[in-house]
Amino acid sequence: MSYFLGIDLGTSYFKAGIFDQDGRLYGLGRAAAEKDLADGRCEVSVAAFWKALSGCVGQALDGAGLKPDDIRALSYSSQANSFLLLDSQMDPLTPLILWTDSRAVGGAEALRSLTGRSDFTDMTGLGIPLDEHAMVAKIEWIQKNQPEVWKQTAAVMTISDYLVFSLTGRRTSDLSTASMTGLLDVWECGWWKESLDLFGIGGEMLSKPGMSGTSAGRLTLFGAALLGLKPGTELFLGGLDHHMVAVGAGIADHGYVSESTGTVLACVNYAEGYDPRAGINTGQGLDINHYFQMAFSENGATALEWYQKTYVPGSTIPQLVAEAEKVAVGCDGLTALPQSDSYPGLTGFRNADGRHTHAHFARAIQESTAATLVKLVRSLDPDGAAKALVPSGGGAKSRLWLQIKANLLGKDFLVQDSGELAVKGAAMLCAVGCGYYEDIGAAIDRQVAFSDTVHPCEADAEAYQKWYKENNN
Repeated sequence: MSYFLGIDLGTSYFKAGIFDQDGRLYGLGRAAAEKDLADGRCEVSVAAFWKALSGCVGQALDGAGLKPDDIRALSYSSQANSFLLLDSQMDPLTPLILWTDSRAVGGAEALRSLTGRSDFTDMTGLGIPLDEHAMVAKIEWIQKNQPEVWKQTAAVMTISDYLVFSLTGRRTSDLSTASMTGLLDVWECGWWKESLDLFGIGGEMLSKPGMSGTSAGRLTLFGAALLGLKPGTELFLGGLDHHMVAVGAGIADHGYVSESTGTVLACVNYAEGYDPRAGINTGQGLDINHYFQMAFSENGATALEWYQKTYVPGSTIPQLVAEAEKVAVGCDGLTALPQSDSYPGLTGFRNADGRHTHAHFARAIQESTAATLVKLVRSLDPDGAAKALVPSGGGAKSRLWLQIKANLLGKDFLVQDSGELAVKGAAMLCAVGCGYYEDIGAAIDRQVAFSDTVHPCEADAEAYQKWYKENNN
């Protein structure tokens, strides 16, 4: 039996999952890297990064009852636009600066020049323009506010670039994650010189882009020690987290749409041929002919977590959602605005009165997110060709949330056992790369199976169609 390790460099948590060659999950580890939050910054020290990541891998090995020697290969899924700067000795000059860091808000003149170009979407595939949370915006901020740091900078690495470099000694970047930086020429699968020049970034400062699923080398003695793995273990390039979710969901071969309800709400489908367009971010798929298309919104699961912690701290989210199941469609007139947690108090809700309980507010948040999902899916799949959706993220754990989404979209939701599709997708790339499958389609056929299907409920679906027209024009 061969085992593969998938690592998820998530925003809220890092995860590590161990799967066998048939896609069965044997062990799972999870840890939150300690963040430094001050003055709008969101940073993770290099030491905290490795502590959390090695802890995840150790948990996964212990849970699986395996030893480091048992791991045949590993890969990863990654958040985008999180990065660090390194000097000429490849020693870190900065902590890992996460994409949620907001130090550049209000600045980023070069970024506005870049995204304002008429060829920006065509060259980069980014139909949703970058904002001040982008890596390049914060590089611009460092150049202006910490010139002594930038003067010493010899390398810019995304969080996944740094993982690959630290483990193998090779400076390699995957095209999937790189596609979200605004620096990549998707047509040429290389760095876009005009964009680099705009930010004063030399091409030699960046890692060489490669296709997801290709070998990035083997773990060095030093790299293996960082994660508690065996030297010589092969590392395959992974990809953007939502892309890897899509791989784990099987959409690359079966014509589904994947949706992830986590820190952000994201939908992904797969398409043949490069077709960049407004409202959609398009990136390189697993071969030169296919691309993933992604639509996303900030209206994810964060609002529900915020409501529970702020207003019902004595209850858990599952308990709150269980009560929400008793609330009627439309929450007796209560509606939640997208990202209702971003408003003062309860001003992110409309029509609140004495009838509305905590359960009403919880369900209103779920309905708001489901309504946003409808818009995302329709932007990706305007003809409604997708046969079904495959959910992941925290939202996939709520049967009620899935039912609301199924009712609004009028489509089935296919649920996998593990739900950890990002790490599963990364592990599938290892199985293909090691030759256990001819291609990703064969791996999907073997490994993707669904334990449950959430069908639209006819009566509630009709009620939700009416509710949606009334509240989402």
